[in-house]
Amino acid sequence: MSSERIATEPVASGDEAAPEPTRGRRLSGRWVALIAGVIALDIFALVLFPPFPRGGQPGDPCAFPACFIESSLEFPAPHPVITLTDAPAPGKDQLVTFYPAISNTILTMWIVMALLLGGAFLMTRAMKLVPGRGQNLFEFVYEALGDFGVGIAGPKARPYVPVFIAFFLLVLFDNWIGLVPPVGRVPQLRAPSSDVNITIGMALISFTFFHVEGFRRLGVRGYLGKFFPFGEFRKGIGAGIIGLFVGLIELMLEFVKPVTLSMRLFGNIYGGEVALGVMTSLTIAFIPVALIGLEVMLNAIQALIFSVLTLIFITLAIEGHHDEEEHAPAEAAGHAEHAPAAAVAA
Repeated sequence: MSSERIATEPVASGDEAAPEPTRGRRLSGRWVALIAGVIALDIFALVLFPPFPRGGQPGDPCAFPACFIESSLEFPAPHPVITLTDAPAPGKDQLVTFYPAISNTILTMWIVMALLLGGAFLMTRAMKLVPGRGQNLFEFVYEALGDFGVGIAGPKARPYVPVFIAFFLLVLFDNWIGLVPPVGRVPQLRAPSSDVNITIGMALISFTFFHVEGFRRLGVRGYLGKFFPFGEFRKGIGAGIIGLFVGLIELMLEFVKPVTLSMRLFGNIYGGEVALGVMTSLTIAFIPVALIGLEVMLNAIQALIFSVLTLIFITLAIEGHHDEEEHAPAEAAGHAEHAPAAAVAA
């Protein structure tokens, strides 16, 4: 019996006995390949799009390191690709510009929008009960972001989940496209979020949307009553003055919201591009790999902050004072229900 068992057991060859690579080794190998790919892409971009003096032409000699650094820095004012007026272009040092033209940031943003809309259309053009890879990815992203937004802003935010997701994806890819050559290396392409004019425009769209929703849900009288609570004077002159003072402060804070939304996004993206450009110019490719990874994460965080704040501002705009007054008695009743149980436990 034992001889038969020994005869039937397969003999492990040298190849079969060799242990398979662990998962950790496979992941480390992928990271090494990714880092090597980023370095190769940076070197390829440097060769294909070499730096040239500011104000010069491609191919002009560029001294290292001063010319390399100056050529990699983007001035705040965008470069006009197609001008719509005969007036001279604004200076490169101007932060906010009013110049009728299609700038490189607008052109790049249109490209991002076309890619996002085209990708969404291709993934959802043939919806099935048993989804394919594209539909599965689309549904996963939509449901994950939707649950995240509702978990932060509450159930009232569910009708505005598409707005939240649209803002997040648009801002995210507006940020990330600045890390992909040749964006930022040719005058016609530049990351949209590094232009304060673009971020102000998106912040004003968000500002307009949540105020329009506030008027639509609460009515003109109900929405303006949040900032001018003249009804508080029924409780006394002191309560009315305090309520009116608090309402005026809230009104002033409403106009601060688009400033904070736009400047936070612009400052982080533009500052990251400056740091990445300087380090890339000085070290060619090797050290910026870590900075690119950091920028990928920070850009995603900035997109999340912009979209989450927009969703929260919408929910605050559609919530009237009566909602807050209803929450307070409900919380008090909840504490009262738990009080006898706590007393018995004591």
